[in-house]
Amino acid sequence: MQRTLPLLVACAIPFQLTAQPDTGDIRLIVQLTVDGMRGDLLTRYRPSFGPDGFNRLLDNGVWYTNAHHLHANTETIVGHATLATGAHPSEHGMVGNVWLNRATGKLGYNIEDPKSPILPVPGFGGDGEQLDPAQAIAQAGGRSPVNLLATTFADELVKSNNGRSKVLAVSGKDRSAVAMAGHAGKAFWYSTTTGAFETSRYYYDEYPTWALDWNAARPADAAIGTSWALSGEADSYLLAANDDRPYEVDLKGFGRIFPHAYGAPDDGIYYSQVLVSPFGDELAAEFAKTAVTAEGLGRDAWPDLLSVSFSSVDAVNHFFGPSSLENEEIVRRLDRTLAGFMQFLDEEVGHEHILYVLSADHGMPEMPEFVAEQGFIVERNTNQDLQEELNAEIAETHGIEGAVKFFFRPYIYLNHKAISEAGVSVREIEEAISRSLEARDGIAIAMPREPLPEQRGGFLEAPIRRNFHPQRSGDLYVAQAPYSFLFDHGSVAVMHGSPWRYDTHVPIIFAGPGIEPARVARPIATVDVAPTLSDLFGTTMPSGASGKPLFEAIR
Repeated sequence: MQRTLPLLVACAIPFQLTAQPDTGDIRLIVQLTVDGMRGDLLTRYRPSFGPDGFNRLLDNGVWYTNAHHLHANTETIVGHATLATGAHPSEHGMVGNVWLNRATGKLGYNIEDPKSPILPVPGFGGDGEQLDPAQAIAQAGGRSPVNLLATTFADELVKSNNGRSKVLAVSGKDRSAVAMAGHAGKAFWYSTTTGAFETSRYYYDEYPTWALDWNAARPADAAIGTSWALSGEADSYLLAANDDRPYEVDLKGFGRIFPHAYGAPDDGIYYSQVLVSPFGDELAAEFAKTAVTAEGLGRDAWPDLLSVSFSSVDAVNHFFGPSSLENEEIVRRLDRTLAGFMQFLDEEVGHEHILYVLSADHGMPEMPEFVAEQGFIVERNTNQDLQEELNAEIAETHGIEGAVKFFFRPYIYLNHKAISEAGVSVREIEEAISRSLEARDGIAIAMPREPLPEQRGGFLEAPIRRNFHPQRSGDLYVAQAPYSFLFDHGSVAVMHGSPWRYDTHVPIIFAGPGIEPARVARPIATVDVAPTLSDLFGTTMPSGASGKPLFEAIR
């Protein structure tokens, strides 16, 4: 009895803590996703935050400080889809920003859908340069969630009450908005070509009047002829000395030091510069405010879901790095934007009716050169160079021309036809590529679909397997060594996407009615977010969800 009684008590505790509360007063779920917000940044910058932005959530919610994505390819679409579905990429199918469409033999963008063309915004046009290299692959396609293979919490919420709940997602990036809207919601995203917030025919046959009116005022043009300047005194910044580092990138006249001067739309880069600044997040918040009022979100007893994905922290990180003065300033300014946004929702819906969920789609590594200054050995590799070198090696050793058909990080896709015609086994080529890459500086692993014996059981095997989808993933998964660079040629100075902790670590916060403030350090995963919401609101779990409800958020 002395051993049995404690066991019975211990088994009863989770049941008591996870009993579903009455959520009848929650009329609006606000899911905030900060693109590229590495988990430690909230702690690093917290002394500079005001009381009503991040600190409002940190002080009044359950803050999980040891939350991680469990998949290997920590890219934007992968993380957003995981937060939305509670599933790993192996189930939701979004294995990367780009993958090979085996039916067409071409690389395709993750949310590309020719059947859902982007609706043109009246009065807007232009051929501005795209900010994200992945976007260039998909210029001709439409946008929809057709490639998302699992249901989202948003989908299950809408189904649970026969369509009475409304779902709307807003973001600076198309893939972020589409993933969070799920299949049943509406999505709008900022265009770095025109400065308008656009959508596709999947969601609307024509723009609602409120969206037309908002775009017609051309709010994104307000920064023309101005500069992004520091909002505080220089000596108030932790990273004041990190303003002009030689490995930062000048985005075509935007500069490496404050103030950063915006160009003009005719330059072809202005609307991208807007996204690489606090103005991008401010525009997303203002568009979301307009949507809340116009669509009547949070006005009745049926809970609605508003997702806002802020993209500017990630954009700034890519050019200046997460330990730059620009990063500190962009997070400070986002704190103010959040404070104003939540104050608006208090007035529009009522704080007692709102549940907030904050997280991030991925973290971000430091600049390779920055960590090299600390004594680490790092390397810069590019997909294009490695593909050329591998093909040259295999042509010399096996007599096969073009054995590597595509290498778009993290996946290598082999030319199976050429390999077969040469009478060589695919496994032999996989082994040759794996050994060659792993012998290079800056490469941690090159794992075939069937791992090599020495690759089994290591730290990277599980996250790579969680990222694997048989129709979309490549023949080999390639991961860079810690803090080394692996991506395309181009102006991006630092790139996330690795399975290392700086890329997987993100904040998770639940704050709202009935949630007791707590700081929780136990390990949890981003796949736990959607199941927690499903438990709170009594919906069916999303179809591929593998996470578990977080009891601190639902007791």
